[in-house]
Formats: sequence, C-alpha cells, structure tokens
Amino acid sequence: MSERDVALRDGRTLHVYDDGDPDGLVVVEHHGTPGGGLTYPPDLELARERGLRVVAYDRAGYGQSTSNPGRDVVDIAHDIEDVLDALGIERCVSLGGSGGAPHSLALGARLADRCVAVAAVACPTPWDTEGVDQMAGMGEQNVEEFGAALAGPEALEAFLVPAAAEIRAATPEALRDVIVTLLPPVDREVLTGGRAAHAKKSIDRALAPGIDGWRDDDLAFVKPWGFELAEIRVPSLLWQGVQDKMVPVAHGRWLAERIPGVEAHISEPDGHLSITAGRLGEIYDWLRERF
Repeated sequence: MSERDVALRDGRTLHVYDDGDPDGLVVVEHHGTPGGGLTYPPDLELARERGLRVVAYDRAGYGQSTSNPGRDVVDIAHDIEDVLDALGIERCVSLGGSGGAPHSLALGARLADRCVAVAAVACPTPWDTEGVDQMAGMGEQNVEEFGAALAGPEALEAFLVPAAAEIRAATPEALRDVIVTLLPPVDREVLTGGRAAHAKKSIDRALAPGIDGWRDDDLAFVKPWGFELAEIRVPSLLWQGVQDKMVPVAHGRWLAERIPGVEAHISEPDGHLSITAGRLGEIYDWLRERF
C-alpha cells in the first residue's frame, strides 16, 4: 500500500491510500462515520483477486486530511476529481458504506463523466425527506447523536467529544460493547477478532486529530446533500440490511424507490456491518462488470 497527501484545488490536502492490483480497474472507496480510509487487508485481497485497485482516503477532518467545516456531501465530487487527476486515473467506480454511501452516490450525480458506476451499502436518506421517519428503528446512541446534530454544532461537539474518548479508550474486544445499542446480533458477530482489531486501528487513526471529521459528517447529513437523487446518471447498486440499527431498513426501501434505475437488495438476514463482511466480493463483481 502507498499513502500520499493530495493537494486539492482549495488548498486543503486529502490523505489517500492506494492498494490492491496496481494495474487494475479503480474502485474509489468512501469510509463510514466515524472512520478512515485504511482498508481491512482481507477485503483488499478480494479486490486483488478481481483485478481491482482500491483508492481510499480520509474524508476531510479525519486522520491526516485537512478539515473543511461546513462541507456538503456533494463537495466530495471535486475532492475525488482532484485525486483522480493527481493519480493519473481517467475512469473509476465508487463504493461507499454507511456515512460513505451518500458520498458514493454524489459521484454518480456530479462526476458521471469519470465515475461509471456507484454502489451504496447501508445508505441513509437525505434528511427531512417525506415518506420516511429517519430515526425510527435506530439504536439509542444514533438517536442521541442525530438529535445533537439537529441542535447545532455546539450540542453535537458536546456529544461527540466524550463519545470519541470512549471509543479510543476501548480495546478492540470491547468496541462492540461501546456501541451496544447499534449492533443487532448479526453485527456483533462481525465485530470480533481481526475485523474488530482493524476497526479500532482505523478509528483511532481517524480520530487522532479530534472530532472535526465526525462533526462535519453529521452536520452534512442533517441538511440537503447538494444534489438530487434524480441526477444520478450511472448504474447504481444498493444493499440494505433489514436488521440494521444504525441506518434502519426504511432508509433503504425509500432510496430503492427513488434512485433512477437502481439495483436494490433489501436483505432480511443482514444488519449494518454484515453486508460488507459477507457480500463484498459480490459487490466488487458487480462494479467490475460495469467498467
């Protein structure tokens, strides 16, 4: 794996991770919230086996990427365009999970001349949309977090600072107990062993400079994304677990009815983490076929 800082058009830098098959087709990956771009090694092996090069990054304010207070979800299109230019990449596909999923969809709307397909796993809906109660079915900790985000930056920071400290103080084995209200049994089984150790390492790196990235993600999610779903002009894939307590299934069902031409999978046995843990190879295959 190589790491580098890419200079962006507005003077910020984005920390980028480049791994997988160096000569392969490029998948741009967008991490969840909170999180960073460090990819789980067994997942990278799935990419290598399929001839895929994985380009991931720390979103603004996480890890070694410069903060961008007040950012909108759509702003990621310019950031990724700059990354593609810096790496000499002409075409890519995009994959995002959880908080990364709206950012993946943004490329399908605003970077469709270079991003030829997008996949979104456990994607929240745009905030305050009609036809879905966004917090119904969420675990208690997410209800509190989004309630704080809706109350404004100061209330959100007061919530996130101790939450981040608790996560960073936890051992990998204890991580699933820290977020206990957010994990159905199927996700508790996933967040163990090597995957838990990697999640802890990635989150620790992401939150080392503070909570700016996490705060700015949450604030971006409770306002308009900056693009309409109807603008998505490339093949799109949606996966949603019925057992999900972070992004309840109502979000996926709502999106499945509104993303143009989307191939949607609403999976009864899956939660939030289990889709990537168990179905990533299938998702990579779908993306590869769209190049």
